[in-house]
Order: sequence, then C-alpha cells, then structure tokens
Amino acid sequence: MSLMVGLLLTLGQFANAQKGFKLPKYEKFTLRNGLTVYMLSQKEVPLIQASVVFDAGAIHDGKKPGLAGITADALTFGTKTQTKAQIEAATDFVGANFGTGAALEYARVGMSFAKKDQDKMLGILQDVLMNPAFDTKEFEKAKKRKLLRLDQAKESPRSVIGAYYNKLLYGQHPYGNPTQGTKEGLESISVDDIKAFYKKQYTTDRAAIAVVGDFEKRAMKAKIKKLFGNWKTKRTTSKRLGKPSMQYNQNRVILVDKDDSRETTFFIGGKGVPRSNQDLIAIQVINTILGGRFTSWLNDALRVNSGLTYGARSSWVNNKLSGSFYIYSYTKTKTTIEAIDMALGVLDSLHKYGVDQKTLNSAKNYVKGSFPTRYERNSSLANLLTSMFIYGYNESFINNFEKNVNSLTVAKVKQVVRKYFPKNNLQFVLVGKASAIRDKVKKYGKVTEKKITARGF
Repeated sequence: MSLMVGLLLTLGQFANAQKGFKLPKYEKFTLRNGLTVYMLSQKEVPLIQASVVFDAGAIHDGKKPGLAGITADALTFGTKTQTKAQIEAATDFVGANFGTGAALEYARVGMSFAKKDQDKMLGILQDVLMNPAFDTKEFEKAKKRKLLRLDQAKESPRSVIGAYYNKLLYGQHPYGNPTQGTKEGLESISVDDIKAFYKKQYTTDRAAIAVVGDFEKRAMKAKIKKLFGNWKTKRTTSKRLGKPSMQYNQNRVILVDKDDSRETTFFIGGKGVPRSNQDLIAIQVINTILGGRFTSWLNDALRVNSGLTYGARSSWVNNKLSGSFYIYSYTKTKTTIEAIDMALGVLDSLHKYGVDQKTLNSAKNYVKGSFPTRYERNSSLANLLTSMFIYGYNESFINNFEKNVNSLTVAKVKQVVRKYFPKNNLQFVLVGKASAIRDKVKKYGKVTEKKITARGF
C-alpha cells in the first residue's frame, strides 16, 4: 500500500470520526417462539453475515468445566441429514465461513456468505441449529484436541494467568469459570452431557439472531420467519445469576510456580464495572492514557524508557453484572520487583496527579478516531447487535459515543479515577519461578503459592 493511499485512509477515518459514527438503521422483532431478530441492510458489498447467540456460556458449566465450549464446538459435528464433511464441503465450495464458540456469558454461531448463496447457507444454518447430531466419533476427537491444548497451555504463563486471576477475583461465582474448561471437567463430559446442555441452554426465549448485509428487507424477514418461526424449544430453566460480591479488604498475591521459567508474568488489579456502567466511556478514555495504546504511560515506563519488558498494558473486562480491571506485563525474573513497582508507580501517579488537558485531548482524539473502524464489517455490526441483546444496552451507547467522549473534562477524569481505578486492596497474580521471588513479593500482600496446571487455578 502506498504512502498516499495510507494517508487517504487515515484522513478518511478522521473524517468519519469528525462526523460522528451512528449505528445504521436496523429492524428488531421477536418471533412467536421468543427468538429475537435483528436485521440491518448494508448494500456496499454483496455479502451477508448471520450471527446467533444463546444463553449458553461457561457460566452454566456447573460441575463440568468446559461443557459450554465443547457443546458449541459440537454444533459443527454434523446434523441428522448432513455429516460434518458434507457441511464443510458445501460451505467451502461457495467460500462461506462458518464457526461456533462459547464465551463466558454466551455461545455464538456465525456464518458469512455471498448474497447469491443466501438460501443455501441459511438452510445449513437452520439445520445446524435445530438438528445437531452430536456425532460420537467427532466428539471424542474434539475432546482429545481440547485436552492436548490444555496441556500445552500450562507451558505458557500468558495462556493461563487470566484463569488464575478470574478465580482470585470471583471465587466460586460462575464468573470465575475458565472458558477453556479443565482437564478434569473435559474428561468427565459425555455426549449425553452435551445433548442435555443443548436442550437446556439453546432455547429460543434467550436467543437472538442478527442478519447484516446485502439483502432485501421484506424477503429476508420472510425467510427468517419461515426458517426459524417453527423452531420449538422448552423455556430455559436456568436461573439468572446474582452479582458477585468482589469485596476485598487486603492485598492478595497468588504466586504460580513455574520452576523452569526465566521470566515473571503478572496481573495487578481488582474489581471493574459492568457493561451498563454510565461512566464506561470515560473509563475507556482514561484507560487509553494509562495502558490502552502503545504510547500509554505503562508501556512508556516499562518498555520504552526502562526496557524491562516488550509490552505493558491495562484492560477492563466488562461483563453483564460486574467486571475486572488489570495491569498486565512480563519481565525477566531478576527484574520482577522493579517492573511491578514501576507499574504500581504509574497507577499511583494517575491517582496523585490525574491528567492534563493536552494528554486528555490526545486520548479523546485517539478513541474517536479508532471507534468507527470497529464497525466497518458486517460481522462487527452483527456482533454489535447481538451484544446489545446479551448485555441489555441499546444503540444510544453507539450513537452518543462521540458526544460523551467530547464532554469528558479534566475534573471528570479525577472523579472517575478516584471512583473506579483501584488503589488499595490490590489483587496480584504472578506466574514465574517461585524460589527466586517468593520472599521478595511478600511486600505486596498475603501470598498463596500454587503450582502451574492445565486448569489455570
């Protein structure tokens, strides 16, 4: 790509940000079986994205961690009329993409295809959703692959540290469930377990489908009604979750021993906010300054100025009922304390000094400039619509985004930092060579030591 083309793209992005991105007009309706439908016509390119979500995430794993994930995978194992190979051949032949997966709070099935292939592909999507076969041989192969990945993950601190951190923050609340499951959980799962989970959680009363792309609205509405209107499922029997308590009265440190490690990977943080929090946009802007971009304070301190790491960042995870905040980085074993102290110093400076107007303006422009690009593709828009369903917000979050960013002041930043960014009772997870750092990290709080495992806690 030439420099001039790159410049034009950048200027175009800036122009979009200046105009203010608005969610295109969409239609929402509910079928008689309870299935919520979103339709958004976009005719720039002859492609269509269909995304379906269910209340079937890892929060429902119960005593079998990994059940939600492998059930979502099992939807690709074939149907009562088509084998896995036949479905793959049909989608590959027309260049369609088809995939499934389970996150913490939901399971998703997605398919993208050309406009000309919509009847064939929507028919396959219907068959997969309504008539899964849960083939035993495919299930056993998938389980072996997942168990192998768990064994491999324990060799990589960055693959498991999040599971340790969530367990520390949430304890026995389902938000502490590892989305990848555990070896013990996966080994205990049978095909009958998957069938029961599908029957209980893949219900139309807690599901939504979003169709975005090049189609005629009236014709697509008729197709969706014909394909899914007669889908009959029992109403879910799963109870709604209660909020996690997340009350911490002291610093806590989980030290995960990987005795052959030459570096320490760490999370530092605490309680976050739910997706519905009224200050979420302000938090995003402030986090951009702290650790949300390459030129953030954390990355400048730990990477650019000191060379202690190749990267440092801070992130907010916003679930429906609560959330978490963490600072993340990794460093050589011998510089563990120096790096952690520096990260804590950066967080402390945010509380002590806040941000000046120039820094705030830079972050606001960065956030506004990158915001429209998140929703350039049909898949992004479809995921946005289904996220609105899952988390219970509406388009005002999108349509008022720029206005809310612009309204953020230095004084408001101080209030938001004081209210939400943790300062006391911090929660630490460190993965590294315990024998080299256990005595040194005691200064951060009460230490609990664990061995690194495939389960992540």
